[in-house]
Amino acid sequence: MDTKQLISEGKAILGIEFGSTRIKAVLIDEKGTPLASGGHGWENRLENGIWTYTLEDVWDGLKDCYSDLKKDVMNQYGVKLTKFAAIGFSAMMHGYLAFDKDEKLLVPFRTWRNTITEEAAEKLTAEFNYNIPQRWSIAHLYQAILNKEEHVKDVAFFTTLAGYVHWKMTGEKVLGIGDASGMFPINMDTKDYDAGMIEKFDRLVSESGTGCTWKLRDILPKALVAGKDAGTLTEEGAKLLDADGELEAGIPLCPPEGDAGTGMAATNSVAKRTGNISAGTSVFSMIVLEKELSKVYPQIDLVTTPDGALVAMVHCNNCTSEINAWVNVFKEFYEMMGQKADMNELFTKLYSVAMDGEADCGGLLSYNYTAGEPVTGFDKGALVFARSAEAKFSLANFMRMHLYSALGALKSGMDLLFKSENVKVDQMFGHGGYFKTKGVGQRIAAAAVGAPVSVMETAGEGGAWGIALLAAYMEAVKTSEATLEDYLNNVIFAGNKGESLAATKEEIEGFDKFMDVYMKGLSMEKAAVELLG
Repeated sequence: MDTKQLISEGKAILGIEFGSTRIKAVLIDEKGTPLASGGHGWENRLENGIWTYTLEDVWDGLKDCYSDLKKDVMNQYGVKLTKFAAIGFSAMMHGYLAFDKDEKLLVPFRTWRNTITEEAAEKLTAEFNYNIPQRWSIAHLYQAILNKEEHVKDVAFFTTLAGYVHWKMTGEKVLGIGDASGMFPINMDTKDYDAGMIEKFDRLVSESGTGCTWKLRDILPKALVAGKDAGTLTEEGAKLLDADGELEAGIPLCPPEGDAGTGMAATNSVAKRTGNISAGTSVFSMIVLEKELSKVYPQIDLVTTPDGALVAMVHCNNCTSEINAWVNVFKEFYEMMGQKADMNELFTKLYSVAMDGEADCGGLLSYNYTAGEPVTGFDKGALVFARSAEAKFSLANFMRMHLYSALGALKSGMDLLFKSENVKVDQMFGHGGYFKTKGVGQRIAAAAVGAPVSVMETAGEGGAWGIALLAAYMEAVKTSEATLEDYLNNVIFAGNKGESLAATKEEIEGFDKFMDVYMKGLSMEKAAVELLG
C-alpha cells in the first residue's frame, strides 16, 4: 500500500505532544516511519507568580497544530485527513490541573516549571520516605492544602496536561503509568499508585482542617501501562481537534503519556541499563534501573517507563534558554552590521565553534537559571556569567561554557547515580534541540555522563513521534504478545542503533574540572538570586 492510500484509508497513526514551546503533531505508518508533521509555537506566561498556560492556549494551539498537519498532508499527498488507526497525546509531565464536580477548572494550570511547593515536597518526602519533587502533582495539591486554599475541598479530579487533553478527547480519566508516576509514587509490583502512601496522604488531608471529604484515589486518573486501550475519540473530542469538522469519531486512543515516557520510546531506551537525555528548554536524564536505589535522593526522581519499569530521573528546569538568549544577541549584532541572519546557520556555527574551546572552558563560568533549579537547591533563578582576569575569554570557550552550563545541574544529579549508587549504563541516547547540531551536544553530553551517547536520525521527531509509537504499539498488541521492548527493538528500531560518540579522556576530565568550579560557585548564584531574583 502506498502512503497516499494508507492515509486516505485511515491506517496512519497520529501522535501529538505539548512541549514547553511547541505543540507538535507527527503522522506515522505501522513501522514508525514519519509521513507528515504539523506544529504550533506557544509560550508559558508568569501570572501572579505562577507559570501557566490558559485552557484557550491549549485548545487554540491544538487546533492550529492539527490544521498545520492537514496542510502538510494535503501538500504532500493530496488527501484529506478524516480518520486514523490510532491516536496518542502526550505533554509535559507533572503540574496541577484541578477540576470540580462540574468539570470547571478551579485554579489556573500550575505547570512543572513552578517552584512554589517546597514545604509540601519536603513533608511528603519525609512522610513517604520517597522523593517527592516540587513539580509533582501531589506536591502541588498538598501545598494548596497547606496554604488552606479555598478550592481544595471542591477538587473532584486532578491530572496532568496530557491527562486533561485525553479526558476531553475521550471522556476517560486515565493516564499512562509513566505520566502517572510523576503525579504520585507507583508500586512496581501492582503497576498502580502505592496504596500505603495513599493511606498516609488521606490521613494528612483528614488532619489538615480544610474540610476536604474526598479520598485521593477517587480524584486521581487511572494508571494504565503501554498497550492498554484508553478509550475512543468522541464526537466532542473530534471537534476540539479538527476545526473543520472533517475528523471522524470512534478512533482508539492509547494511554496519554508524559514527555519522559515518549522520550524513552523515541530513543528505544525502555530496557534495563539503557538511558536517555532529553535537552531543550528543560533537561532531564532517565536511566532504567536494575534495582531500587539504596536511599532517598532529593535530586533523583523515581518514575517508570511506559510499561512500568523503574527509572531514575534527574530533571532540571533550565537548559537551552540562556544559550538561545545569547544567540539572539549575536543575531542583533550581525544585523546591526547590515547582514541578514539565518538562525539555523547561526546556531550551527556558534554550537560548532564550541568544539574549538578548551576542555574546561578556559576558566569561564556561568549559571543558566532562568527559573529555579531544585536539583542544586534554588527555588528562584538568576543568570550569571563570571570569569577571572586570567581566564581565556574567547568565543569558542564562551560557547563551550554555555553548553556545559546547560548540563551542569543535570550532571550534579547524575553523578550521584554513577558514583554513589554504582548504576551501570550500556547505552545513552540524546534527543531534543541541544543535540540538533551534529556531533556537538552529543559529544559534550558524553563528557558529562562519561559514557558514549547516541543520536538517532529519528531523534529530531521527538516526543510526538514517541507517543505515535505508543499508539502504534497499542494496535500491534491486538494481534501480538510482544513486550514494548521487543516491539521497539524488532519493529521500530530494527538494526538502527544510531550514531554513537564517546568523549575523550581529556574532555571528561575537562567537564569534571568545570563542574568542580560550578559546584563551589553556587554561593555566587545564591547571591545573584538574592540581588536580582
